[in-house]
Amino acid sequence: MLRRTLLGAISALALLSASGIASAQEKYDIALISKGFQHQFWQAVKAGADKAAVDLGVTVTFEGPESETQVDRQMDMLAAALSRKPDAIGFAALDSQAATPLLQQAKDAGIPIIAFDSGVDSDIPLTTATTDNVAAAALAADVMAELIGGEGKVAVVAHDQTSRTGIDRVDGFVNRLKEAYPKIEVVSVQYGGGDQLQSTEITKSILLANPDLKGIFGANEGSAIGVANGKQELGSKIVVIGFDSGAAQKGMITSGIMNGAITQNPVGIGYQTVQAAVSALKGETLPPIIDTGFFYYDAKNMADPEIAAVLYD
Repeated sequence: MLRRTLLGAISALALLSASGIASAQEKYDIALISKGFQHQFWQAVKAGADKAAVDLGVTVTFEGPESETQVDRQMDMLAAALSRKPDAIGFAALDSQAATPLLQQAKDAGIPIIAFDSGVDSDIPLTTATTDNVAAAALAADVMAELIGGEGKVAVVAHDQTSRTGIDRVDGFVNRLKEAYPKIEVVSVQYGGGDQLQSTEITKSILLANPDLKGIFGANEGSAIGVANGKQELGSKIVVIGFDSGAAQKGMITSGIMNGAITQNPVGIGYQTVQAAVSALKGETLPPIIDTGFFYYDAKNMADPEIAAVLYD
């Protein structure tokens, strides 16, 4: 039986209780710039950040561009946050390199940077609160391999080629299949910007070009929903493994349109980002990575308390 396990995760209850964390001694101003705001994932990250703000006695602002393709818009938001001189900044990069000059400005101004969800190609952030996306996508590959019988053609619909999450999830999935399942061929990797409609059209194009395809991995919330919609519109029987949670994906898994998905711990990501910022402002040393964990879930285990605690609506 496939091992469905939590890898390095901390339970949501433990995260939210944050036992032993003293309240901030002053009203720190912490600005969080996310990759987007339209997906339920980011609403859950914000909920975690807001919870931490209350628990730790700080002020937190949270914003992101309308679409996860709007790198320039995110840079404008980061620049605006810098101009108001917050005590700390949390940043989830759409492009792992584009923000480096602005992050350097923050460092030069003595503003600590905490990366979250998607890190940057720089040592400027003091830590990154994130899912181990390579390992999570490798687990998705293991699930896919089991469900298609260890052989056949599969594809990937991902959100982008510029963020660390986009890069790591594609690499984690593809490389795991290459290493462990030589009879499985990845015939296409395409990118839909995390947009449901675009991902639906991409999925239909892949399916029409590959009538013998056995499965598709959708590498984030919008991608996965788009893959499932494309499958449904064409009446396909392929296996669909998604990433993230939310009401739409949970409904698709319950109905069988999607076989299962990897869920992150977005509330924990938001909470620990704010917690790390407060620790940095107090002069505490932070680990390079704060692993917030992940689960595989499907219709069979979705209601298990440990899984239900990290699914988001």
